[in-house]
Amino acid sequence: MGRLLARPSGGDEDFQLCGRVEDYAGLIIVLIILFSALVAGYEAIDRLLNPQPITQLAAVAVAGVVGFVGNEAVAVFRIRVGREMNSAALIADGYHARTDGLTSLAVVLGAIGVWLGFPLADPIVGLMLTLAIFGIVWQSARAVVTRSLDGVEPGITDEIRHAVEHVRGIDEVVDVKARWLGHKLFTDVVIAVDRSKTVSEANAIATALRRELQGHLPSLGNATIQFDDGGATPAAASAAPEHHHRPAHAARGHHHAPAPFTVSSRLATGLLEIVDTPEGKRMRLSISKHAKGLEAVVEIARDGGVERLPLLSSPTDHHALMSAIAPAEPHEFDAVLKLMVGVEIDDLPFRMQEPEGHHH
Repeated sequence: MGRLLARPSGGDEDFQLCGRVEDYAGLIIVLIILFSALVAGYEAIDRLLNPQPITQLAAVAVAGVVGFVGNEAVAVFRIRVGREMNSAALIADGYHARTDGLTSLAVVLGAIGVWLGFPLADPIVGLMLTLAIFGIVWQSARAVVTRSLDGVEPGITDEIRHAVEHVRGIDEVVDVKARWLGHKLFTDVVIAVDRSKTVSEANAIATALRRELQGHLPSLGNATIQFDDGGATPAAASAAPEHHHRPAHAARGHHHAPAPFTVSSRLATGLLEIVDTPEGKRMRLSISKHAKGLEAVVEIARDGGVERLPLLSSPTDHHALMSAIAPAEPHEFDAVLKLMVGVEIDDLPFRMQEPEGHHH
């Protein structure tokens, strides 16, 4: 039921709510296991104080063996799948099935003890079973409660910092935060980069970091990358002096390229921008996620018609699609990014606009 309710139907708020539903389902399962332990303990103590004869020992033993084998098979399957999916609720459900299996095994051991002439074997085994179930409660509750309180395993943050080490251009990891929502991991990373880098270069670093995080953390749902602004000089205070002392060649630099367009589609996510290459300026789509068989075309509205730039696989970066030629001047235009996978097409309108004072 928890897995069924945990299927999001819409946006981010739905996803967060559904992730919480899965966490709460895990808590309910832990409480059920705890209730089983309390009942088993109560029954065992009652049998010690008020012994009762057990009949049909052979039938009891056979039923116990069948129950143990069946429940343990279910437990192994659920725990394995739960670990593959990183679902604490499903793992806890697996331990619940294991609790039922141990209960059946306790019945078998108690029946054997009674058959050997020791009538108190049944309640004593019941007390041992109670202790074992309490151990399962602790093991399950620790994982489920930690996730419900937005906690993560210590190795998660270490893996995030390790992923950062694989991305060039990051000077320092300022802060790392992570939490589970259901079986998906969400992380916020604050990084420091060289302040002389352009917006496009900084966005390219963020895109590269997201790719690394997805490679290191298969359960990653979303990564929010922020740049450290500590010690930054306000633009209003620094703009006037730079206007008088900026070298002439800086006015022609890459930092006057239009701001990039963030791509968010069911077919692909990433960043579309105009970049400098040894062959000249090109349209580049840096992809963080995409459907198999993705094709992309940029269609630019010009006075004389439509300028069409197919985006092809980059020979130097398999996570990017690049135009073979430069977009025509001026680099301020309205356009559509057309994403295609088979017969499915997604048109994303956008506008490229050059910085104020640098129009052609």
